[in-house]
Amino acid sequence: MIIILKPAATEEQRQHIIERIESLGLRPNVSVGVKRTVIGVIGPEDVVRTVPLEAFPGVESVVPILQPFKLVSREFKGEDTVVQVGNVRIGGQKVVVGAGPCAVENREMLLETASFVSKCGASLLRGGGFKPRTSPYSFQGLGEEALKYLAEAREKTGIPVVTELMDPRDISIVLKYADIVQIGMRNMSNFALLKEVGGIDKPVLLKRGNMSTIKEFLMSAEYIVSGGNFNVILCERGIRTFETATRNTQDLSAVPVIKQLSHLPIIVDPSHATGRRNLIEPISKAAIAVGADGLLLEVHPNPETAMSDGPQSLAPPQFAQLMKNLAPVARAVGREL
Repeated sequence: MIIILKPAATEEQRQHIIERIESLGLRPNVSVGVKRTVIGVIGPEDVVRTVPLEAFPGVESVVPILQPFKLVSREFKGEDTVVQVGNVRIGGQKVVVGAGPCAVENREMLLETASFVSKCGASLLRGGGFKPRTSPYSFQGLGEEALKYLAEAREKTGIPVVTELMDPRDISIVLKYADIVQIGMRNMSNFALLKEVGGIDKPVLLKRGNMSTIKEFLMSAEYIVSGGNFNVILCERGIRTFETATRNTQDLSAVPVIKQLSHLPIIVDPSHATGRRNLIEPISKAAIAVGADGLLLEVHPNPETAMSDGPQSLAPPQFAQLMKNLAPVARAVGREL
């Protein structure tokens, strides 16, 4: 249920509504827009229906939210959410590019990559310290040591850092170094972890599970937002289908569908979707064309020696050329890179 307040509603009237909602054991969520203030009422439907919300002073109308995901829906907030990370705005006019290695292998490699991608126009530095791998014998990441290298790279380049959180026990360590906390596709349905990041004061990059529907994806985002953290960035990173030509199937239709259903920004990860560096450019162009707010790309100074995801990692010259080739596409759809 959402309560739409009149343009002339006073702060006293708004506070009265909030207090009444809370007195019934319900949870109010206030969204202040350019033209309207909306209060979302979260709680059992049978309790919500007993409150004569239309009779409260300052209320213009009361509208039920039909979607199972309430706070992330367009019904709750019609305007696009823009997530601010330092000087970077995700969901605004600029198509934001995050780039870096899949895994932080050593200090020199990371600093070299960070310096290069930032000079080419990347707005975010990505890199994994804790790596979820299919095989227990594969490289699992350097842990906190990698996070220290990421923080050093941020200091040298000035661009924010995004890195993955896998275990609630590591949350204090990750928050110490990261600007954006990534929840990977394997943990999209780890609801205990989602509740944890719902209570932090840093943005969360939520990746779609490789066998998850759009509805399930948005319900996972709802877990985070319902905990109080509205700074959620969605990431379409490919889903599993019967197709074997690519690592996953990039569901580009998810971008405009989610744009219609939700106010949250959404970016695309062509690296993990395709698993092939020669497909990253066409998929990146298509992602921008369908309305993606950003891209997440894997870049490695020497993909042949990469300890993780070498076949899908761009070498520095390839990344530089890609950034040049994407700029006209962004301009063609009224965006900028």
